[in-house]
Amino acid sequence: MTTTSDQSQSSGVAAVIVLAAGGGTRMRSKRSKLLHEVAGRPMLSWAVNAARGLDPQHLVVVVGHLRDQVEAQLAEDAPDVVTAVQAEQKGTGHAVACALDGLGDLTGEVVVTYADVPMLNTQTLQDLVQAHRSAHTLATVLTAEVPDPTGYGRVLRNGEEVVGIVEHKDADDAQRRIREINSGIYVFDAAALRRGVAALSNDNAQGEYYLTDVVSMAASGQIHGDDPARHGVGAHRTDDLWQTEGVNDRVQLSRVNAEMNRRILEKWMRAGVTIADPTSTWIQPDVDIGQDVTILAGSSLNGATSIGSGAVIGPETTLTDCEVGQDVVVRRTEATLAVLGDGVRVGPWANLRPGTVLDQDTRIGAFVETKNAHLGAGTSVPRLVYAGDVVIGTDVTVGAGAVFANNDGRTTSTTSVGDGAFVGSNVVVVAPVTIAPGAFLAAGSAITEDVPADSLAIARQRGHISTGWAARHREQMAPPADSDPRSDTRNHISTPEDHS
Repeated sequence: MTTTSDQSQSSGVAAVIVLAAGGGTRMRSKRSKLLHEVAGRPMLSWAVNAARGLDPQHLVVVVGHLRDQVEAQLAEDAPDVVTAVQAEQKGTGHAVACALDGLGDLTGEVVVTYADVPMLNTQTLQDLVQAHRSAHTLATVLTAEVPDPTGYGRVLRNGEEVVGIVEHKDADDAQRRIREINSGIYVFDAAALRRGVAALSNDNAQGEYYLTDVVSMAASGQIHGDDPARHGVGAHRTDDLWQTEGVNDRVQLSRVNAEMNRRILEKWMRAGVTIADPTSTWIQPDVDIGQDVTILAGSSLNGATSIGSGAVIGPETTLTDCEVGQDVVVRRTEATLAVLGDGVRVGPWANLRPGTVLDQDTRIGAFVETKNAHLGAGTSVPRLVYAGDVVIGTDVTVGAGAVFANNDGRTTSTTSVGDGAFVGSNVVVVAPVTIAPGAFLAAGSAITEDVPADSLAIARQRGHISTGWAARHREQMAPPADSDPRSDTRNHISTPEDHS
């Protein structure tokens, strides 16, 4: 099949098969290996997203080990993907056969990739497909040249043509010196792949059906496609070794995470973001950051967080799915699903829970927790406050120790505080109540009723002072001079009425 250059670049492939049935025993986890995350996303999601970029007519994920977990993730993340079940893991060739069984007759290219190679991207797969189309081969393998190829299958070449792939354990000394390795990622002519898979044998030490044997068949002319112009096997070499790196255990997972993060940080630093300590800063791929933002040590930016220009984040701050405006300062804070307007100051040691909205120039200080709370512009909550399910107007001051009590054990209710109000220290506002603009809540009050505008609310027991009580108390409690104080085991309670 011959295409123009423009068609080659733009047209999709017949199918992409993502192999995701392996056991992953080296991960030592009750969770599927493919659900372990790289840069905040399951490895499976990285693989599916890369495959989707090829615009395939069919996108098939072959599942097997812990298939319920894998299928549940696909249902949430990629419901349009088709799954094929490999009930018994009998090798990569068998896995591809399971996928082909449900696809009927295919014309064009079939790409085979893996769900545990999270750094493989769409651009590399597109380059691989383009190399396959340009060379008119039956199969094209993605390869890389590595410093130490120990353990990898070696690519055997005759010039530009691949004549075979030999596994490390089967290679002779000369072949072991080859540093070009097989990534296990291929493009096949669909008809040749179907014929090759049908001809596979498991007559080997492992008793498995190997996809590499299909490559050998194509190289030796044992199989053919429907287009007589296509023959042999080609290779496309990537210079980015990480795109061929599979993850089999937690050591490799950590290494891939670190490399992915390094690339993300480098991208942002080159775009005008200052990252004070890259070794302790983690940024996920969907985060958006403006120019002249400074990120201090120990900070993590997760999910769909966006940071406006001139903001200072950190140290030791975690933001998840937050919208942060310009010139904001957030120190030693954890925030999730929160919106921070321009000029807001937060921290240290604040906890902004989902539903928090802080309008322009709001101040949130030390040990303040908010949840489903909207604070108006210029409002100050300097320290030691819980503000849950509350709408606070502009220019409100909330004193230390104040609590907006929002739940009676069964029902969550909301409090409203008007513009310019003052909430004194250690005030408890028991929802649902409305504090009108300009109201003043005296320190130590428990507010259970609505407070009118510009009113003073005091809700606390009247204090009592007993003059001289402390001296009399000390005199009564003093033991006789000739007694052993350790022998006095009596309990004594003195009330103010005793001395009134």
